[in-house]
Amino acid sequence: MAGKEFTLKGWHVFGIFGGAFAVIIGVNIVLAVSAVSTFPGLEVANSYVASQTFDKRRAVQESLGWTVAARLEDDMLILSITDPEGRPVQASRLHAKVGRPTNVSDDIEPEFTFNGHAYVAYETLRPGNWDVWLTATALDGTPFQQRLEMTVTR
Repeated sequence: MAGKEFTLKGWHVFGIFGGAFAVIIGVNIVLAVSAVSTFPGLEVANSYVASQTFDKRRAVQESLGWTVAARLEDDMLILSITDPEGRPVQASRLHAKVGRPTNVSDDIEPEFTFNGHAYVAYETLRPGNWDVWLTATALDGTPFQQRLEMTVTR
């Protein structure tokens, strides 16, 4: 007795296509929810309002002539700020947030101390790309802000 011969019918094809699209849509929903829930968000609340004073704020900030760099040495995160002559700068106020460019789950706010040459905080960062969002105030009250990119390799 021969077995029943399989015949591909329309509802089989519909089931295959429906299943494939269900997997694709499900994966897209998971990825979209994951991306939106970890995205850092907006830089400013209203970009138009921020743009109205951008050139003035930039000119004031550039008049300081500061050069800022961030690097990680062993377990020390080092922010060096130098004036146009290359001398270290101590700001009256300094705040920095360190995080991944596309994810807020690793954001930290290190406590920096000025050691006479640079600002130092003891932090361990995993390998990869990191951003440092720095806000500082010069001794004359001039505000300064800059985003620094840093790559950690180990």
